[in-house]
Amino acid sequence: MDQWTRVRRTAPAVAGTVAVAAATLLASLTSCISLGGLGGVSGTPGASGVRDPYFPRLGNGGYDVQHYTLTLDYAPERDRGDRGDRGDHVGPADHVGPAGRLTGTAEITARATQDLSAFNLDLHGLDVASATVEGAEAAVSRAGNELTLRPDTDLTEGETFTTVVRYSGNPATITDADDSQEGWLTTVDGAVALGQPTGSMAWFPGNHHPSDKASYDITVTVPNGLKAISNGELKSERRAKGGRTAFAWHSGEPMASYLATVAIGAYETKTSRTPSGVPVYTAVDPTVTKGSAKVLATVPDVMEWGVKNFGPYPFSSTGAIVERGNDSEYALETQTKPVFPGAPDQGLLVHELAHQWFGNSVTPKSWRDMWLSEGFATYAEWLWAEDFENIPVGASFRRAFGEKANWEFPPAKPPTAADISDAPVYGRGAMVIHKIREAVGDDAFYDIVRDWTAAHRHGNASTDDFTAYVEKRSGKDLKGLWDTWLYGQDKPTVR
Repeated sequence: MDQWTRVRRTAPAVAGTVAVAAATLLASLTSCISLGGLGGVSGTPGASGVRDPYFPRLGNGGYDVQHYTLTLDYAPERDRGDRGDRGDHVGPADHVGPAGRLTGTAEITARATQDLSAFNLDLHGLDVASATVEGAEAAVSRAGNELTLRPDTDLTEGETFTTVVRYSGNPATITDADDSQEGWLTTVDGAVALGQPTGSMAWFPGNHHPSDKASYDITVTVPNGLKAISNGELKSERRAKGGRTAFAWHSGEPMASYLATVAIGAYETKTSRTPSGVPVYTAVDPTVTKGSAKVLATVPDVMEWGVKNFGPYPFSSTGAIVERGNDSEYALETQTKPVFPGAPDQGLLVHELAHQWFGNSVTPKSWRDMWLSEGFATYAEWLWAEDFENIPVGASFRRAFGEKANWEFPPAKPPTAADISDAPVYGRGAMVIHKIREAVGDDAFYDIVRDWTAAHRHGNASTDDFTAYVEKRSGKDLKGLWDTWLYGQDKPTVR
């Protein structure tokens, strides 16, 4: 996945002494050459994967990305013969046709975590025109989704470096092991990029594993009349050449690449603020504006409720992107602006906004830890229903407990990559959270939750990190709880 000397003896005695001296000199010179020249450093290639339990080739070793500056130009395909007069419906099959053309420049600032002679970036499908490292042209090779760059000079451990990749093509829709679609999804009037778990590599090169988070600047140029929405705050909107408009977005807090998004379309946008002053930005397809208005109006209230229950909000803005129905198959907690496939209901809005704490700020260390995100977000739905809809959390627990699908496998051990978004990760994951609450009591539970989001703010955490944290903070041995609810194969008896 990853992705050279012999000295010959010719005679004894004096000749042998000369040979030994020559061999020593040759070995010294060979060593210097392997070091990149006299006095240089010895670099080795970074790994072409981080050995994730479900996606072993995803991500790359040898460096840590600090910042992405993505400059994109998108030309939607205007003359699609397969669209017809479909009104509001664009089904999943529509995404497999050709996308418009994307031209991009990715400037990636990273820190070397070892002496590097070469390193990899994840990129699916798009054509690479050139690549530089520290301003010098780098040798480039491709093997599947692995783009290997060999710098002109080896990089030293601890060195901060910048690589620039220029690329273009028709970005692809990726079909996952569970048959869901992600990557670059074409829509009636543009496109939306969804990246969980691997789709972000379909529109920009990078280190596409959730363990490597970075800040982002994303500028997207689109035809006049369309808007380009992304994560964070809109820094500028300016007219460009050729009847086009450029939208520049900035995300200052760390973000996993699967949470990055670009949504292009004729959106109706609205800005407001939460009671505590956090900017709210919503972008809604005109066909679902009316149906979305009531629920989207609660975004400020949901955010304030989240702060009370989960701790300080971890980002500098919030909002939502609402596509027309079936432009995508599912909602996704894209950072600061979750994407919804049509007008969301209240529970779905709460779920995706809760992810800003659980999943986006505290991000799974690997895809095996996904239940930590989905279990908490599902439990947030239960808490909201108790506080505002007169549905006790216990009733939500009993309903989930009775659903057969939640018992197909333990939430912390999905059998395959195709299972990481299945029911146990959500429903049984939420049951784990409720059992912790029962075991430690309400006061200790909310203290643990708020302290957990603070301790791992803008970081990554594993299941082991979480279970150890809960036991340390509560002072309780919860092995039986973990064995039964988190890892147990069998459905327990509940009185």
